[in-house]
Amino acid sequence: MLSNTGSKNDTAPIGEPGVEDGRGSLTSRIHARLRADIISGDLEPGAKLKIEELRQRYKSGTSPIREALSLLTSDLLVERLDQRGFRVSPISVEQFDELFKTRCWLEERALRESIGNADKEWEEAVVLAAYRLARAPRSARGNQSDEWEGLHKDFHMTLLSKCGSRYLLNICDELYDQNVRYRMVARTKSYPERDVQTEHEGIADAVLARDEELAVTRLVEHYTNTGAFLRKHFD
Repeated sequence: MLSNTGSKNDTAPIGEPGVEDGRGSLTSRIHARLRADIISGDLEPGAKLKIEELRQRYKSGTSPIREALSLLTSDLLVERLDQRGFRVSPISVEQFDELFKTRCWLEERALRESIGNADKEWEEAVVLAAYRLARAPRSARGNQSDEWEGLHKDFHMTLLSKCGSRYLLNICDELYDQNVRYRMVARTKSYPERDVQTEHEGIADAVLARDEELAVTRLVEHYTNTGAFLRKHFD
């Protein structure tokens, strides 16, 4: 996708604060770039984030870098080290299990609410998101396809989008990106003995049939299959 995280190879200069870019805008852009590089695995888990190196990487001043790093601590993607700066948050099997459990809890609630609030517009959005995802290649030139990643997130977030709570959606969005980071660090391009597209279609079919129990079961099974594969990799 990552539509929200951007391209791993995007290294164009961000520029300096000026007439067109206020401090808030510049900090937001650096925050987005840093976030993208952490989620994609370009900035590896546990890596020390040195201000001077980041200034060179993102062609920016010190203050916007520090502000962006502080924002990322609240996303749990960066850790502040006492008197020693910042580092990319480490990953572990234990943290992944906590992430998986929390994501299943919250997305089950969001999906149930979405189905309960279903209308024609939302159903059409689900159909379109599933169709676009089915047509997108998962890999391109041996690398993870940014198009597929973007459409994959769009599909999953569309399923939850009718839940009626912006707070719940924002949390689910954050947890989705956290999960992508584990997948990117594992460098997974495929899942042996799995037909992921069929799993997506099964979830969409249950949702469109407004079969709440089946939709939740298929969604959790989908995440469980991915989780088991990733957990095996990290073990």
